Order: sequence, then structure tokens, then C-alpha cells
Amino acid sequence: MWRMIDLCAGVGGIRRGFELAGPFKNVLSCENDIYAAKTYEHLFGENPLADITTDKFKKQVSETDYDILLAGFPCQAFSSVGHKLGFEDVTRGTIFFHIAEILKKSQPTAFLLENVEGLITHKGGKTIKVILETLINELGYKIVGTHIDDKGNISFERNNLLRNARNFGLPQNRPRVYLLGVKKEFLENKSIHLEQYSLPKKRTRKNIFQDLHHLLDYGAEPKYYLSEGYLDTLEIHRKREETRGNGFGYIIVNDENIESPISNSILATGGSGKERNLIIDPQENIPGTILGTKQTPLNDKCIRTMTPDEWAKLQGFMGYGFIKNGLDAFSFPKKISNTQRYKQMGNSVTIPLIEEIANLLLKILAD
Repeated sequence: MWRMIDLCAGVGGIRRGFELAGPFKNVLSCENDIYAAKTYEHLFGENPLADITTDKFKKQVSETDYDILLAGFPCQAFSSVGHKLGFEDVTRGTIFFHIAEILKKSQPTAFLLENVEGLITHKGGKTIKVILETLINELGYKIVGTHIDDKGNISFERNNLLRNARNFGLPQNRPRVYLLGVKKEFLENKSIHLEQYSLPKKRTRKNIFQDLHHLLDYGAEPKYYLSEGYLDTLEIHRKREETRGNGFGYIIVNDENIESPISNSILATGGSGKERNLIIDPQENIPGTILGTKQTPLNDKCIRTMTPDEWAKLQGFMGYGFIKNGLDAFSFPKKISNTQRYKQMGNSVTIPLIEEIANLLLKILAD
């Protein structure tokens, strides 16, 4: 049984992906968002509320016997001055600094770090360069998808670090960076050549949802439908942007002209993540209906936002990750608002993709 710690845990998507893969047991969790921590506790029966930046939590990690570090950390800029102390100097003040510090002190066998696609181009490529140099040269790990030449220079092909949810059974276009690292000493002792491995490119089993039509809960509650006034505002905005040569604006992702519809990436901020994933969901009672929360009647095109449950399906939480004895055990805590539910799913990972990466790590560790 491989023991893992779940840092920057969100609502536990990375953890759940590993648990589904088999012999992985979580022994410590950390999440500083109080609402995400409540959902995490609701799902796993453990309260992860803690601050990764504190000496108190780092001491707790140092006293924990574990093998694998998991973290979905935020993308932050590093210092452009001072390089005398290596990563300790350049990355200080960022969450990555604290993760690197924990890796340095506790020396786990492996780690998985997840981040947005933009990490690769962030600050002109400087951010990913510092991260890789820190993990490989200073902390002693090798990372799947990277290459080190005879002079110690690190290189990688963009596509070797990126994987997209749409290739792992879920109808969502969501490219993300995955850094899967294994301790050099462990690899050398077992004569394992990490260069021969690559991140899984697709799900090895059938799709969980063939496309959005198989995922959407048609006949949604009226509160999810756009008001006429708001839809008019979105249409005006889109026309204005089109005249400027921009592609911004709302998107109907299940338009009848799309043969196998998928969603755009859902976002932690909600907002534009919802507007770029609008749904046509015809119901006779919707056009012209007046809701007390909206200033104008509901639109007559029956256009609505996706629901938090539909976002949970897009991430593999509902409909896959928590099915027990044939029943779906996933739910949000009752007192968590829809705003927080959108944020939590938009900020999470796609569970079946993580599961495939966990399976790859198992293969590497068993060789």
C-alpha cells in the first residue's frame, strides 16, 4: 500500500483518482479554503483545513510516514532577482516554494503536481524552467516527459506534459500540465529508465459520457435560465467583439449543428466559464417566466447555464468517481452555495485522467 499526502487538495479530485487506481492510502490532507474543506470532509470524512505555508503544518508532514506527494498548486510568478540560494531565493513566497521545501525535507518516492496549461508559457517560460530545475537538479527527481542532456540541460516537448480531459472519457476540453516525478535514487536502485515512460494519452476503457447529450440533465430548474435582459447583454457584447475581430462572447455548446458536443473548460471563477458553456434546454414553461431574482423575464430561446451537478459530471465526480455498489454516492454538502459549488468544480481536476496517471505510477513503481 502506497501512502500519499494531498496538498492544495481542493475537494479531493487528485486523491480520489489515486484511490480508484488501487493500492493508495491517503494519510494527510491540506486545504485552506473553508468551503472546499467542508466538501472534502463531506466526501472523505476528514477535515483537511490547514495552511501549507505554516511551520505547524510542515512539522505535521515531517512526522508523517508517506511515499507520494499530490498537489494541484496555483500558478504564481517567481522573483526576478537573486539566485544565490537557488529555488529558496527565487520561489520564496509562492506555494511552489512551500511544496518544494516539503519535498526537500521529507524526500517522498514520487509526486504528482497539476497546474493550468498556461504554466508552460507563464512569464515567457521562466516559471516552468525554474520549477523543473528545482525538482530535477536541486531535489533529485526525474519527471516523466522531460529530457536531460549530457550537460544537465533540461528540455521537454509541450505535448509531453499536457493532457486533456476530453481524451479520458469526459466531454470537456480541459488541457492541464501534469508533472509526475520519481526519486532518482529509487529509479537507479531498481534500474528503471523513466525516459521510456510517457503520460497516458487516453482512457483505456470506454467513455464515461459519450458527449454532452449523455451528460446534461435536460429539464433544469428555471433559476438556471438566463433572463431576457442578460441574454441581450451577452449578444450585444459578442457582436461588439466580433466587429473588433475578437472571438470573445457566449457559446452554446450543445447547438443542434454540433454532432458530438463537448464543453469548453470550466473555470474556478464561474463567470466566463459559465457563459462559454451555455445550454439550449427547451421547456414550454420557460419563455417569459418571471422569477423574483431576475429583473427581466426568462429568455424565449430557453438558454441556460449548466448546473453545478453537470459541472461535477464534467470533472468525473458525479457519475463516476464516487459510485459504490452501483449507486452514485457523490453530493455537495447541503449548506454549500451554488457559487461555491461552481468554484469547487472549476478549480478541481478530472478524476478519470488522474486515475490513469496513478495507474502509470503504479507500473513504474512495480518495475
